[in-house]
Amino acid sequence: MIGAQLNVTEARHRLARNIFFGQRGELRQHYREGMEDQLGALVLALNAVVLFNSLYIDAAVKQLAADGFPVTDDLLARLSPLQFDHINFLGRYAFARPSAPGLGPLRDPHSGDKTGDSEDE
Repeated sequence: MIGAQLNVTEARHRLARNIFFGQRGELRQHYREGMEDQLGALVLALNAVVLFNSLYIDAAVKQLAADGFPVTDDLLARLSPLQFDHINFLGRYAFARPSAPGLGPLRDPHSGDKTGDSEDE
């Protein structure tokens, strides 16, 4: 149980390092309030990624269950919202209001598109 919690903590730190790549994980502000602002922004971005992943994992699990895939508690216990391979940390970002409320469509696993729609992520 301790090992599992250690793995979760390490995954959280790995995600935070990827989000905080611009300054190589270094606090660059020379005063305490600036450092707190930097850390607060990091936590906000980290929480946004975890929320995004949690919503889409939930939607994917519901879709799998609706398609007849046996979704077991053992399978669900292995899922983590701390994954980030699908997120583009580099590049250009466009923030536009979605045309309809709610989540965007899930990627079709049979389409051959391994990256998904990375412009919107």
